[in-house]
Amino acid sequence: MLPGEGQVLGVVVRLLGYDRVLVKCTDGNTRLCRIRGSLKRRIWIKVDDIVLIEPWDFQSDTRGDIQWRYTKGGVDRLQSKGYLPNV
Repeated sequence: MLPGEGQVLGVVVRLLGYDRVLVKCTDGNTRLCRIRGSLKRRIWIKVDDIVLIEPWDFQSDTRGDIQWRYTKGGVDRLQSKGYLPNV
């Protein structure tokens, strides 16, 4: 899954409890993000995971929703296509 219109990639910096995560995004902002309900029940998100963020319509520089967590193969694919600097 590649970033679409209005989506950014980020690295999980800190887990804040329940469904809140602090993410450092590739656009330079640090956002407080929530894990979507369907995603929260399916996977575990850890510190240093690469995630796909969809910023909110309001407070777009500080808040967002996590849409996807990339596996090691997905991160390698993103790096080879130039979406992500070497992490």
